[in-house]
Amino acid sequence: MLSRRTALLSSSAALAARSGPMPLCLHQTTSAAAGYRRSLEGYAKAGIRYVEVIPPHVEEFVRKDGMPAAKRLLSDLGLKAVSSGGVRGLAEPSPGRAKALEELKSRVEMIAALGVDRMVCPCGPTEKFALDDYKRAEDNLRDAGEIVKPYGIVAMLEFMRGSSFVGTLPTSLNLTRATAHPNIKSMFDCYHFWAGLSKFEDLEMIRPGEIHHVHFQDVPKIPRELLDNGTRDIPGDGVSPLARILQALKKKGYTGPLSVELFYPHLQKGDPYEVATEIRRKSEPILRQAGLL
Repeated sequence: MLSRRTALLSSSAALAARSGPMPLCLHQTTSAAAGYRRSLEGYAKAGIRYVEVIPPHVEEFVRKDGMPAAKRLLSDLGLKAVSSGGVRGLAEPSPGRAKALEELKSRVEMIAALGVDRMVCPCGPTEKFALDDYKRAEDNLRDAGEIVKPYGIVAMLEFMRGSSFVGTLPTSLNLTRATAHPNIKSMFDCYHFWAGLSKFEDLEMIRPGEIHHVHFQDVPKIPRELLDNGTRDIPGDGVSPLARILQALKKKGYTGPLSVELFYPHLQKGDPYEVATEIRRKSEPILRQAGLL
């Protein structure tokens, strides 16, 4: 009788993603309704080998089945968890910062136990800030860096297009550089970059090896005024110059996974295998155009 792993993976052997620079990765938010096990099984069947887990899925699974089973499932499916969703509110001065730090303490231990070494920490406030707040943010991020450091985790600051504090690539890079903590790095989100206030030439300010992780999505062809956090297309369905962006990131030394994080309900509620297969079909021509396949 075939083992569980063999049965799950044999149907996708011919489709297995080629290893190389910037391999395709699936973010579990893209299959939010499926839960930990079902999303991972669907991704593996579609030939995906890298995943970004989200704490709610991990927490629910671990409560029922335990951490060893969560790690074993990844191994049995031939998957590597390369990143995790993290905690908001770590950088900007805020009354909720103490709560955010407590949340970080609880999550980092779980994520480290799963074998993940990096967490995405979005910065998405909308209130008004002053220039002096950025000096406070350096100290805030150092505090977060000290929390994750004993676990070998890097907390990655994510700029967000609607953020009133860290909404662009230059602000993220300048803040993490000023923070100068080995466990605080910048990451890059293709949607927030192209849909927001960043400029294409901002990619030139990236130093070699400075980007620690990448989210890979497209911007839909609708008025920018209608864009929000949930309007993210599968790569290839929108208007972003994704191949050019990937080429620029490659030039700056990024070779890590491209994690596809999508929010449309029809995808989040869809069959993870079918969703992952569609994402691969539409994304791989872009990777070829960028010289990555």
